Amino acid sequence: MHAHGYTGHIDPAHQGHYVSHPEGHPVVIDQVTARQILDSRGYPTVAVALHLEDGTTVEASAPAGASTGVFEAVELRDDGPSYSGRSVHKAVTSVTDEISPALVGKHWRTIRDLDTAMRELDGTDNLARLGANAVVAVSIAASRAFAHAAEVPLHVWLARVTDSAERMPVPHFNVLNGGAHAANPLEFQEFMIAPVGAVDEAAAVEAGAEIYHALAARVKARFHTAGLGDEGGFAPDIASPEDAMDLLVQAIQDAGYTPGVDEVAIAIDPAANGFYEREGQYKIAGRLIGRDQLVDYYVKLLDQYPLRSIEDGFAEDDHAGWKLLFDAVGDRTQLVGDDLYVTDMRRIADGARNHYSNAALIKPNQIGTVSATLDAIETARRLGMASMVSHRSGETTDTFIADLVVGTGVGQIKTGAPARGERVAKYNRLLEIADENPGLPYGLAFASAEEFAAIDN
Repeated sequence: MHAHGYTGHIDPAHQGHYVSHPEGHPVVIDQVTARQILDSRGYPTVAVALHLEDGTTVEASAPAGASTGVFEAVELRDDGPSYSGRSVHKAVTSVTDEISPALVGKHWRTIRDLDTAMRELDGTDNLARLGANAVVAVSIAASRAFAHAAEVPLHVWLARVTDSAERMPVPHFNVLNGGAHAANPLEFQEFMIAPVGAVDEAAAVEAGAEIYHALAARVKARFHTAGLGDEGGFAPDIASPEDAMDLLVQAIQDAGYTPGVDEVAIAIDPAANGFYEREGQYKIAGRLIGRDQLVDYYVKLLDQYPLRSIEDGFAEDDHAGWKLLFDAVGDRTQLVGDDLYVTDMRRIADGARNHYSNAALIKPNQIGTVSATLDAIETARRLGMASMVSHRSGETTDTFIADLVVGTGVGQIKTGAPARGERVAKYNRLLEIADENPGLPYGLAFASAEEFAAIDN
């Protein structure tokens, strides 16, 4: 992997090149309905259904994050007595009373047109009035409607509207949880295994499951418990990132695999917002360290372990820290911006221009619409950055992100441990796509500035 840096110019008003042409027949919606359901953390979220003119119904539901960036699109919650203030009846009403009348009866030709109508109806910069949880659920369901109208699977429709080469992704299994996702003293939030060297998706999922079970045996033997964090990974009573990574290396070997950046690699999401103390100071395992020391610490981890990716290694506003880390290791590992970018094309462009990272995390609910999500992927790709599609800690069984990662061909996804229904649903969808499309390549896909050049030309 090479360090990427953007030295050109991007127009902040740029809206992406794709979806300016219709895909298949237009979508006509008869009604949009919504209801409150529970996510994987037991909190309410929004589920929607689009009832189409041809009698078809397409559905979607919105995930929710526990570790959220301040620049994310805003979830609308009720702040009343129900579910300790977390109920979403206001967002449901947004769908039924405002979004549905605005969408019904019109001939929608592109997802961008539909998403733009919802953004204009909302009237805020961050979807705070209608609620990003309401809008993103409708947008995802609408994507399914457009795929239905085009008479192709969702991942194929996504490939068409982005002019992408489809690819089966390397799954990044979050098998050890800390930070905001677990009740242990481990500051780093996610420790993942990535079967980079697997021959195909089925082999990758098999490796992830086998290593997960090998890790379970070690955790049970050492800690006499196998409690899980929010994303299905184990949450043992450890505080040291080295302890976590030692466990992963041992579990990889126990399962009969080889630890290595080209075999079964490790990826981490420190989620540094969670242990950022004050200006340039971070607290890890009870010790306060500065930016330079934190960079040195990451370098040490890279030297000692088969580590291929570091996500949110510095806090979202600590741009000096991001730049230090990029300069130190951007030519030897993937540096992913999540809270730094919140799937916002403008923030991604700024990060590329300033050399903050060489990859961006992609979460549709962070930005609120499918079209804006595709803009973020396009921007990253055009500016020489990789992308990784991601779930949230509060998930449903909606599998949209599995089709998204295949259709856009970005080559990597993280969607939790190979356990718990809301996580397994995504892995099973990937296996289904792979079975139905045996010719699709598997593996990492790095950005190519030419890949989007021909879109709509």
